[in-house]
Amino acid sequence: MESQFGIANVWTQGDFVTRAVAILLLAMSLASWIVILIKALDIVRFKKHARSAQDFWHSEDFAAGLTKLGNDPANPFRHLALEGREATAHHRNTKVHLHDTLDVSDWVTRCLRNCIDEFTARIQSGLAILASVGSTAPFIGLFGTVWGIYHALLAIGTSGQSTIDKVAGPIGEALIMTALGLAVAIPAVLGYNALVRGNKSILTGLNSFAHDLHAYFVTGARVNAGEPAKVLPMKKGS
Repeated sequence: MESQFGIANVWTQGDFVTRAVAILLLAMSLASWIVILIKALDIVRFKKHARSAQDFWHSEDFAAGLTKLGNDPANPFRHLALEGREATAHHRNTKVHLHDTLDVSDWVTRCLRNCIDEFTARIQSGLAILASVGSTAPFIGLFGTVWGIYHALLAIGTSGQSTIDKVAGPIGEALIMTALGLAVAIPAVLGYNALVRGNKSILTGLNSFAHDLHAYFVTGARVNAGEPAKVLPMKKGS
C-alpha cells in the first residue's frame, strides 16, 4: 500500500521524461540553495566590513585606518582605500601616460568607480541562476504534470477502468510535479529578492565610503559631517 501513491510511485511508475523532469528540478533546487547560502554568508561578511569602515575615519592616519579595516583580501572597503591611495600616488608621481593628463579628481574618481564596478559584478554573480530558476521551474513542473496526466489517461483508457478511485491516484501523482516546480521556484524568488536588497545596502555604503575617500585624496580631508554622501559619477559612456 505504501508504494501505491506518492512521490516514490511517481518515480517508479514514470518514464524517462518524468524522471528527467524530477532530476532537473532537483538540480535546480540544489543550485539555487547553494547560491542563496553562499551569497547570504558573503552579505553577512560584507556588512561586518561596512561596520569596520565606519571606524576608518576615527583613525590617526591612513595606515591606522587600514589596520581597522582588517587584513581580509576580500574586504571591498579596504580594497577601495588601497586603490584610491595607489591612484593618487600614480597621478602625482608619474606623467608618462595619456590618462595622466586628467586632473587628480577625475583620475581618482575613475579608479574608484572601476573598483566599485568590479565589486558590483562579483557580488551580483550567481543571481542570474536564481532568476532563471524562479522563472522556469514552475513551467518545468507543469510540463511534468501534463506529461504524467497524459500517460495516466492512456493507462486508464487501456484498462477500461474510469472510476474515481482509479483516476484520482494517477492524476494526483502527476500534479505532484507542479507542486515540486513551485517548491523549487518560490525559495529561488524569495532568495533573489533578499540578496538584491542586501547587495543594494552594501553598495550604498561602499559608494558613500568612496565619496569620502575621493574627498580625502583630492583635498586631504573628509567631506563635512553634515554633507550628504553622493554616489560617484559614472564614467562617460557607461
